[in-house]
Amino acid sequence: MHEMGIVRNIVAIVSEHAAPQRVKRVRLEIGKLSAVMPAAIRFCFDLASAGTVLDGAELEIIEIPGRARCRSCGKELALAGLMLRCPCGSRELVKIAGEELNIKEYELEAA
Repeated sequence: MHEMGIVRNIVAIVSEHAAPQRVKRVRLEIGKLSAVMPAAIRFCFDLASAGTVLDGAELEIIEIPGRARCRSCGKELALAGLMLRCPCGSRELVKIAGEELNIKEYELEAA
């Protein structure tokens, strides 16, 4: 499960910026095409944040839908998976959204 490594990095990054203050909430953006499972991120978050300034913080995940643009006809379309075809028949799709994995923001507890 590579999500534990991802969550450890998230905890380290937020801890570095927030310390010594405690973190109340962390908001992540995770793209549907990123190969990162939000449920696994949630599972790992409490374990990875234990004993840090993020211990007890709320985790909010915003899932970003996959989107692509067809190189043949220029149409934008939703992507539910990686192997799709444009209604025009082309498989030449350029992904424009859905691969994100961002720390969108974090909220600190009042001093």
